[in-house]
Amino acid sequence: MPMNNAVLIVGAGPVGLTMAAELARYRVPVRIIDRAAARTDKSKALVLWSRSLELMDRLGCTDTFVAAGLKVSGASVLAEGRRIGHVGFAAEGTPYPYALMIPQSDTERLLEDHLASRGIRVERQVELTAFTPGADGVDATLRHADGREEAVRTPWLLGCDGAHSIVRHGLGMTFQGDTLPSQWVLADVHIANVPTPPDELSIFWHADGVLVLFPISPGRFRMIADIGETADTDARHDPTLEEVQVLLDRRAGAGMQASDPIWLSGFRINERKVRDYSAGRVFLAGDAAHIHSPAGGQGMNTGMQDAFNLAWKLALVAHGHAAAESLLPSYGIERSAIGDIVLANAGRMTAAATLRGEFKQGVRNLVASVVLQLPMVQRAMGQTLTELNIAYPDSPLTIRGGRHSGGPAAGDRMPPTVGEPPVGAGDAPRFALYAEGSPDLTALLVRYGTLIEPAPRPPVTAGAMWLVRPDGYVALVARAGDHSAIATYLDAIAVAAA
Repeated sequence: MPMNNAVLIVGAGPVGLTMAAELARYRVPVRIIDRAAARTDKSKALVLWSRSLELMDRLGCTDTFVAAGLKVSGASVLAEGRRIGHVGFAAEGTPYPYALMIPQSDTERLLEDHLASRGIRVERQVELTAFTPGADGVDATLRHADGREEAVRTPWLLGCDGAHSIVRHGLGMTFQGDTLPSQWVLADVHIANVPTPPDELSIFWHADGVLVLFPISPGRFRMIADIGETADTDARHDPTLEEVQVLLDRRAGAGMQASDPIWLSGFRINERKVRDYSAGRVFLAGDAAHIHSPAGGQGMNTGMQDAFNLAWKLALVAHGHAAAESLLPSYGIERSAIGDIVLANAGRMTAAATLRGEFKQGVRNLVASVVLQLPMVQRAMGQTLTELNIAYPDSPLTIRGGRHSGGPAAGDRMPPTVGEPPVGAGDAPRFALYAEGSPDLTALLVRYGTLIEPAPRPPVTAGAMWLVRPDGYVALVARAGDHSAIATYLDAIAVAAA
């Protein structure tokens, strides 16, 4: 069948929508399908962290999200009737020093509206039923709501279709990991008389288990709590409003009043991940590749950042400006390493919160009350939660060892500069060079005009240059004037396109 040049995205949750928005911005034709008749009406994933908001800046729609959400400045850990620790999100060097609480239903709505403004609509009730990868494309079969089957051929197939991904199953990839024995309940409700600040997450450690309150909007909260362990991995308990009230009274203190339930559900925590994020021209992103504890609220953000990572690489290859073998293998290497870190961090937070036994809980509370007062620990936790410390030091796209005095190291995030457009903004994914201008530098920028911005940005410090990828991470640091280092790097990216 003839090749359709549109990238086929399966799944129109936040990850698939982000992928479609990024590729469309970079002028890559896309087609996005979802077997559901409508987007979710549930709150589901609630938080957009600072790093995700920075990356969304390049789409030009961050202000819309901020206006629709609730800014949360920090999180408190409470135990035995007192606050034993606090982590602030006012991290340095970001225009978004907070967690943005916004229901997933709104996130999907706003992303879908953004796509519609570009003339792209989600094809609903369209299901991928089969696909066959090839060397030059992927043959796929789609089933429409009326039963009609459609044969398509796409240059790349992107599986953003969640934990039960048909794309992952079609590749024969297995989820490696476990289902935790603890049972959890979730309640999206209105709560009156909450004693903690309205712009903070509140984590209550209790002898019976943990209870967490996430503010969603004034008076509305997400409550999650563990309710014990079971060996039955299929066990779920959907709570009643009365049971939610009992949990609040016992673990968070009397006085609060839950009402007007919007969503009550039970769930289990899976900690699973694929080994490989791609096979040939087929890629996995988001829950199709990794699922983990909701502790830290990292799941949706990790998936959306999968999309930001892959989109610029696909765009450069699709437009013939870079070699597929130079860029695309780095996606799985980079994002799998981040997936491992997120799984480990979320697992540790869950284990600490669900610790059983009076003695163990006492030790935990004592240690936490000391450690969480340390500024260094508070900042490290804030940087981890906001995802500002995500880095790719061991990526094949990172050249380590360059000399620099101050500024980020190779693989680290380049903090945005107030008044400058984000790196990677616009309709072409270009690298940025932070360096002093010179005639030789101008010649280099002209030579690699399809890969790099046409003008340098001010250097971070004197004596060094920073080459920054279109997703805002440092590719290499070189001595000022060492233009050959920049040329060598870009030659390697573009080698097959020459």
